[in-house]
Amino acid sequence: QGMAAGNHVLSPGESVGKGLTPEAAKDLGLPEGIAVAASLIDAHAGGLGVIGADVKGHNLPCENQPITSRVAMICGTSSCHMGVSETPIFVPGVWGPYFSAMVPGFWLNEGGQSATGKLIEHVVRGHVAFPELQSKAAARAQSIYTYLNSHLDLIKKSLPVGFLTVDLHVWPDFHGNRSPLTDLTLKGMVVGLTLSRGLDELALIYLATIQAIALGTRHILETMQAAGHHLNTLFLCGGLSKNPLFVQMHADITGKPVVLSKEVESVLVGAAILGACASGDFASIQEAMAKMGKIGRVVQPNHEHKRFYDKKYEVFLKLVEHQREYRAIMKGF
Repeated sequence: QGMAAGNHVLSPGESVGKGLTPEAAKDLGLPEGIAVAASLIDAHAGGLGVIGADVKGHNLPCENQPITSRVAMICGTSSCHMGVSETPIFVPGVWGPYFSAMVPGFWLNEGGQSATGKLIEHVVRGHVAFPELQSKAAARAQSIYTYLNSHLDLIKKSLPVGFLTVDLHVWPDFHGNRSPLTDLTLKGMVVGLTLSRGLDELALIYLATIQAIALGTRHILETMQAAGHHLNTLFLCGGLSKNPLFVQMHADITGKPVVLSKEVESVLVGAAILGACASGDFASIQEAMAKMGKIGRVVQPNHEHKRFYDKKYEVFLKLVEHQREYRAIMKGF
């Protein structure tokens, strides 16, 4: 409690002290003196594990571009959006800039959404048709989300699946807004409810919620770009990156290709990168990132759907504008 903080500051991935102490080595069952790396916050380690991967041969706009053209998204219960820049950029409603907080020598900006995976789960599990969904998914030995995705393919007929929500709109701030509005008093909104209560309706509100999260990502990226970032490729990892609908909607709604990390748990890859630098296996974090961060699938946006999603985005921004108007009307009660 009363101890002074150390005054010798190390960068992430630098070797700490004389390595593992005898006591720690004994407790962990590891050799004494093994290299110990200066660590990172979990989300930043995840960014490190995915953002520096070698993308040659995938025809991506970020190939042969500086790392500053990439944004790393860690999507789980909540989501983080991380971009780096060579000079400090101040983005309204986005944390940072923090020097060398993720990639050494670069300034980090970090946006976020307070409830993403948590919101999808909340909407799906709270729906009256959830028990039916559960039993049907179990009968097919599928996850509920795989089942919902194939159910959407069934009901879309000849339309692109995303167009099913032409009159169903969600504002996703059920747990307030972290970025880019930093307003924890904002609430969620749904426009377009009916008396129907079957599996079709559950699938539609699930789709509209995923789209709302992707529209929120677009809102964050546009704010970062307006402040001076130049971002052209999304790098996704974390639990939600396993959901192909979530991934495709992020590509279509932002208009940018999405690169999936080969290892979903890229936080662990980031930690391993730090260790591999501390042990001297790599000369720099940049070298370790390019060699150790591997990319899996690349998902391209459907550019022919752009007009639809531009209109969805226009509605999205109107929703929050209206919510603020309602609050102003009710002020004083």
